[in-house]
Amino acid sequence: MILSRTTQYAIQALIYMATQPPGVAVLNRTIAEHLNSPPTYLAKILQELCRGNLLYSFRGKQGGFCLREKSDKINLMQIVRLTEGPEFTEGCVLGLKVCSDKTACPMHTKWWPIKQEIVKLLQNQTLEMLAEMVASGKYQLTDFPGAVLGDLKLPT
Repeated sequence: MILSRTTQYAIQALIYMATQPPGVAVLNRTIAEHLNSPPTYLAKILQELCRGNLLYSFRGKQGGFCLREKSDKINLMQIVRLTEGPEFTEGCVLGLKVCSDKTACPMHTKWWPIKQEIVKLLQNQTLEMLAEMVASGKYQLTDFPGAVLGDLKLPT
């Protein structure tokens, strides 16, 4: 699809964390188990999100990761910028080095409005909104049934 597997794992992990009580650190392996993702790969993604100031990480017995801000303050575009890089919004859909209104690729005029809509969609979706949908049972984070994920409930 349009988002890399790295970005998908990042979004899923952050949605999972948004369903946890604020300030409670969650272990990487716990998140990986719930998302059925490779723990080593997920750890690298979570560290990148820490460097991007979306997460705190804590070492030691009570260690883990937690959101830096409330989930209603983090939108999907922030995550995508960290995981996909600037090429996601600035790059050419065909991968050409130079593509703009002046030097357009064959797809530029058709792709530009679609890209703008995708950016707007990602900016308007917060972790809180997505976490509420998952917690309601309407959507799930993985292919596993809800019983495997446990009782995800939004913190009050």
